Amino acid sequence: MLTTLHTAYSDTRAADLAWTLGREPLPALATLDLELDGVSLQLRLLGASHQVLVDEERGRCSETVACIPGSSTPLPLGVAKRAGDWEYEFAARVEVLSPGQFAGRAQELLALVADHPHGLAGVFPGSPYAFTAMLARRHEGQVQWRTWHAYPQDGQLVATRTRVGVRVPAGPARSTASRLRPSAVLTG
Repeated sequence: MLTTLHTAYSDTRAADLAWTLGREPLPALATLDLELDGVSLQLRLLGASHQVLVDEERGRCSETVACIPGSSTPLPLGVAKRAGDWEYEFAARVEVLSPGQFAGRAQELLALVADHPHGLAGVFPGSPYAFTAMLARRHEGQVQWRTWHAYPQDGQLVATRTRVGVRVPAGPARSTASRLRPSAVLTG
């Protein structure tokens, strides 16, 4: 789903993005509610970027990547956390592109997300390439999502990916991948 966000472009620098887990729902400009094999997922576009809310019988997870005044956790390159039986993995990278590369990449991403049943993208006023886009799926028992935050004035594209799943205690011969059970969420 592609929408135009009727608000000022408030997260205007990639360096201002912060990451948090467990934040309460923030006011959203657009949302997409999904049901992925027993897991409720809400993709939320904020005036200051994105929030994902995950609900499953074992608990809830909320991830926020946004420019939030007073936030003290900058956007990390990677996070792997355990909370009880839950595993959470997050990764982010910043791509710096030439104006031509940026326009092409923006068009590609907006087309991908706009036509995807589990995708949500919002374009901010002032530039067709100032956008936040999100895409979710359930894969191998995990809920996964990717996001893109575009900063055309600097030629920067911030890409994130997240995986959330239930951890099963490992036996001596099990690999990390085999320890994940087919369920997915993280509690705050």
